[in-house]
Amino acid sequence: MKLISWNVNGIRAVANKNAFTWVDQLQPDILCLQEIKAEAHQIPEELFNHPFTATYVNSATKKGYSGTMSFSTLMFEKTDTAWHIDHTHEGRILEHHFNDIVLFNVYFPNGQQNEERLAHKMKFYSDFLAYTEALRRQGKGIIICGDVNTAHREIDLKNPKANEDTSGFLPIERAWIDTLLGKGYIDTFRHVHGDTKDAYSWWSYRFGARERNVGWRIDYFFISEELKDNLKDAFILQHIQGSDHCPVGIELIV
Repeated sequence: MKLISWNVNGIRAVANKNAFTWVDQLQPDILCLQEIKAEAHQIPEELFNHPFTATYVNSATKKGYSGTMSFSTLMFEKTDTAWHIDHTHEGRILEHHFNDIVLFNVYFPNGQQNEERLAHKMKFYSDFLAYTEALRRQGKGIIICGDVNTAHREIDLKNPKANEDTSGFLPIERAWIDTLLGKGYIDTFRHVHGDTKDAYSWWSYRFGARERNVGWRIDYFFISEELKDNLKDAFILQHIQGSDHCPVGIELIV
């Protein structure tokens, strides 16, 4: 199966740019979108021709904000929104169950606004990991994809020293990813590609950052170690335009 994740930063804006044509070319089995900024009835029809058979939307209660959406060629056994983690109803999680696997499409909070928002982000991180660990104890394999809003290591952003006091690269945020990996989750891109440099998934719209590849790798696919032998490939699709993020993906035998 080919799974792709993309923070679209507004699904209607991306549709207006005709920026979904790559979906028909790559034909993912599952496509997970974050920051759709739309309610279900506002999502444009006929975004692509690829025949997904199921569509799931979790919109924020605040209009034009956040939200997640998943397309799939298979019907999931169960889908939930994990509101016990996303208690502010920002539409940040879609939880899909299939074949003893739970796939999470997540738009993790950004902590740059203020200290209160950073605390909210850290609580979200903690509650989310506690929940995925509970599912693992039930015998589930876990896939986590989406915008994590944190670069893990210095290699994961162009200017680490200049951003060491910026939310998205704070020690407490990076330590959560350390904890995640320490509990047996795998950063699929690093697992496949090692310490490949200049591999980013987000660029500021300012100062020609994308043209100069001054970016951050904040979009991930993590899998629990139970699925390690199923992983065939991991990739970043830096050439795909339409958002300040680019898609990331994996190929997995399931």
